[in-house]
Amino acid sequence: MSLDLKGLQADVLRISDIYAAEHGIERSADWALLKVQEELGELTAEHLRMSGRARGAADAGKLGDEAADVLGMLLIYCDRAGIDLETAVQRKWLKWLRD
Repeated sequence: MSLDLKGLQADVLRISDIYAAEHGIERSADWALLKVQEELGELTAEHLRMSGRARGAADAGKLGDEAADVLGMLLIYCDRAGIDLETAVQRKWLKWLRD
């Protein structure tokens, strides 16, 4: 099975660079990991709204947007931490699909 995480990661990194430059965000060594946590909290909040366990209007589109934010920030974190996520997924998960 083939993944194109590296291509997706390259696009996300370019967008992150543009966003940081436009908004004057200094991205320290731990910034990406803290952002993963922040985005996961936002995904959790939207999940709770979708399941009727939190106040506010549920929005399936927003749930997807928050999941995309988690993935994007994880890709940024992996780049900064020197993690080859594509290789790690192949090793950890996709090995179960091999004969």
